[in-house]
Amino acid sequence: MKNKKLIATSLLTAFASSLYCIVPLLALISGTTGIASNFSWLTPIRPYLMVFTILVLSFAWYQKLKPKKEIECVCQTKEKSSFFQSKLFLGLITVFALFMTFLPFYSTIFYPKSKQKIVVVNNKNKQSVNIKIKGMTCTACEEHITHSVSKIEGVLSVKPSYNKKNAVIEFDNSKTTIKDIKKAINNSGYNVINKNENEN
Repeated sequence: MKNKKLIATSLLTAFASSLYCIVPLLALISGTTGIASNFSWLTPIRPYLMVFTILVLSFAWYQKLKPKKEIECVCQTKEKSSFFQSKLFLGLITVFALFMTFLPFYSTIFYPKSKQKIVVVNNKNKQSVNIKIKGMTCTACEEHITHSVSKIEGVLSVKPSYNKKNAVIEFDNSKTTIKDIKKAINNSGYNVINKNENEN
């Protein structure tokens, strides 16, 4: 019974520690991009959730591997443990929990790669804009924004940074505008902060 509670707790904390990274990925796959940044509030507590997950799993393994009390009476029969109480099951749970816990570090491999576009552009039409963005929490968020903005005709390059909370976007101003780019970012579930600049 104690092990079941430990397993449930470790799964819950592992899931919570990667939730803000899972949502953008699922949102992109399902096409419901507007929910992408809803779990960014989990970012500050993520390190604690990761540590707690590892501690709970460690304690579950300690409980499983510690020596059992010897049977005192011959009349006591050894109970056959079920699969859900086995080391194999705990091992599978451990692998899954660690996979979920560290998902933000490798989630970008699940994003579709944008096809390289060959764009001929007049240098006088080339423009660069630095847009501040609220809601990015990991590299998956960067991929999500890159994927959304790259679809706009005339966008030449997208370089988002969740650390700097911005995206530097180069585009052909004869084919698109800053307003269109900001709209794409907002539609992807993140929020543009600097809205007061020239958007033509």
